Amino acid sequence: MIRFYGHPTCSTCRKARNWMQTRDIHAEGVNITETPPSRDSLAHILDNTDYTLRQLFNTSGQAYRDQNLKARLPGMSRDEALDLLASNGMLLKRPIVIDDAGRATVGFKEEQFEKVWGSGRGS
Repeated sequence: MIRFYGHPTCSTCRKARNWMQTRDIHAEGVNITETPPSRDSLAHILDNTDYTLRQLFNTSGQAYRDQNLKARLPGMSRDEALDLLASNGMLLKRPIVIDDAGRATVGFKEEQFEKVWGSGRGS
């Protein structure tokens, strides 16, 4: 199963969802603010992809700025940062798309989606 963690008003999420729908790739939609990915899911992304911890953060978001994470993040442990991300979906870059096989994408770049989810592999 593919889970699509997004926000209803996010234009990037809408673009990503549309990309998947036009390719008949079915994903369970999860509101990232109500139910963010678990700490274990986020750790799995870091351990099994090329994404960095900083790339999981929505660095342009209000919650990131309000918590002064630009200054705080370099001094945080990985565990502290993962706990923070798992507790507040507004801190996460979106969309996050994860499947049971361990594949994942963070944000929406068409070439990355094609590489990971293209060719019907995500159905």
